[in-house]
Amino acid sequence: MTSPKRNIESRPLTRRTFVRGTGAVLAASALTFPRHVHAAGDDTLKVALIGCGGRGSGAAAQALSTSGSVKLWAMADLFADKLDTSLSALCTGQDAQYDRAAHKGLAGRIEVPPERRFVGFDAYKQAVDSGVDVVILTTAPHFRPIHFEYAAQQGKHVFMEKPVAVDAAGIRRVLAAAEVAKQKNLKVGVGLQRHHDALYEETVKRIHDGEIGEVVYQRAYWNGSGYRVRPAREAGMSEMTYQLRNPYHYTWISGDNIAEQHVHNLDVCNWIKKAHPVTAQGQGGRQVRIGPLFGDIYDHHYVEFTYEDGSQLFSQCRHMTGCWSSVAEFVVGTKGKAEVNAGRIETGADTWRYRGPKTNPYQVEHDRLFEAIRNGQPYNEAEQGAISTMTAIMGRMATYSGKAITWDDALKSELALVPDRYDFDGTPPVLPGPDGIYPCAVPGVTKVL
Repeated sequence: MTSPKRNIESRPLTRRTFVRGTGAVLAASALTFPRHVHAAGDDTLKVALIGCGGRGSGAAAQALSTSGSVKLWAMADLFADKLDTSLSALCTGQDAQYDRAAHKGLAGRIEVPPERRFVGFDAYKQAVDSGVDVVILTTAPHFRPIHFEYAAQQGKHVFMEKPVAVDAAGIRRVLAAAEVAKQKNLKVGVGLQRHHDALYEETVKRIHDGEIGEVVYQRAYWNGSGYRVRPAREAGMSEMTYQLRNPYHYTWISGDNIAEQHVHNLDVCNWIKKAHPVTAQGQGGRQVRIGPLFGDIYDHHYVEFTYEDGSQLFSQCRHMTGCWSSVAEFVVGTKGKAEVNAGRIETGADTWRYRGPKTNPYQVEHDRLFEAIRNGQPYNEAEQGAISTMTAIMGRMATYSGKAITWDDALKSELALVPDRYDFDGTPPVLPGPDGIYPCAVPGVTKVL
């Protein structure tokens, strides 16, 4: 261990029906196949952490807690202080965001000397190229397509957090990189961890087995108090730096809360349907979380999604204190109903409840990914992650515009949420007005396609 120092079509989901129309796969030059994942006689998997916030530290700890020899070999972030804090937390087992116990006893698996700590917009390339086998992508969602694309080009296995993009252009880029990863036999995990939660797995299986009949409609919620707010900017801080230090509150960085958080619930509903919605319409806005500190995202979204078979998904997400809170998914079928997050199914007088073991899905998703890497098993969750993220983006398009949006139109959108350049002195795509308040989308006016 080294101590830290400052220095498409709406059919059932298949690869073909979703990838069609997403654009060409990356250039043939990117298809050079990588070396074997281990050096001869050494089964150690070397890991790079790219994005050193709380979720990144948690993901690194979970990767290091998988079976077999694993080392944290390199770290990268936009900001040196975040990297230092993360490395210190991992080395000492303190201040772990998700599972503090998971961080204990990991110091011997951490080997990140100063020369393998990288800072800045190009830090991800340096980390990927530092001799690692696996990269963990946990930066703000805006950067996910860029980083995933490069990792796939360089022949690295990947774990990336959700959402996997903030706009349709990013989704298309992720799908192209996913194809490269498949051709190179790279393994890709995505942080939609409910797929690795035993309660969800059993409940969804029972729905798929017909226990509640045909699905008529679903309800999904992520209603809570909202993200933490960064205080007013420091003197001399550039606009780009300020926004990147306060990422959740800017659509171009986070995708808005419908993508950044509510994607989990939408992912579960797509999983249940084995399909994505074909249309979305809804409404949203800013009612409570307004002012210079809250960027340009909405504080509430309501979307009605419709699937090809006519069944619907009624979706809510909200950031307001003192209000009803819920993070849940409900399904109504022709024979019964399910409260998926609670592991509960009701069919007439009968009620089934999940009584099986409790698992830590954050750990299980890494256990399964690393097992696939070691055993050469097929494992690529990138398309699933792209589908669910695109569902959230389509919902945001509907609330921002106030119009009905189709899947095909949404996926073809050329609207890209990007700054003029990736530099701390660059210009973000949204700027505050004279009163310091950021303009937000106006339904009926804002163009989203």
